Amino acid sequence: MPEIHILLVEDNEGDVVLTLEALKEAKLKNKISVVRDGEEAMEFLYREGRYAHEDIPQLILLDINLPKMDGKEVLLKIKTDPDLKKIPVVILTTSSSEKDILEAYNNYANCYITKPVDLDKFIDVIHTVEDFWISIVQLPKP
Repeated sequence: MPEIHILLVEDNEGDVVLTLEALKEAKLKNKISVVRDGEEAMEFLYREGRYAHEDIPQLILLDINLPKMDGKEVLLKIKTDPDLKKIPVVILTTSSSEKDILEAYNNYANCYITKPVDLDKFIDVIHTVEDFWISIVQLPKP
């Protein structure tokens, strides 16, 4: 199975650590980049500043509640940019608000997942995301 590049956009350090650990458990070869706010996500995706030599990711795991620029704005920018819109965006957030869910899908999120508060269930969700988006789905080449 080829290596894919995942961009994790998450400001909660605990969720970053758990997500990275869950992704490593599967022992699939993936490159995982982490940014901690919406502005940094856009710098990464536009390959600006310290991200000038980064590859464009093939999958984005995006939290909604981010500092500087929230995930809703990031999603809208991604999905209205001709060079970025093909990248699947998985919303991974604590919000279960029907308004947030509807807004995410209206802005072309590929799926919306509410993070479970239970540790084991959170890890199961990450494994399921990985199984589906990495093992089953055919992603566009970078």
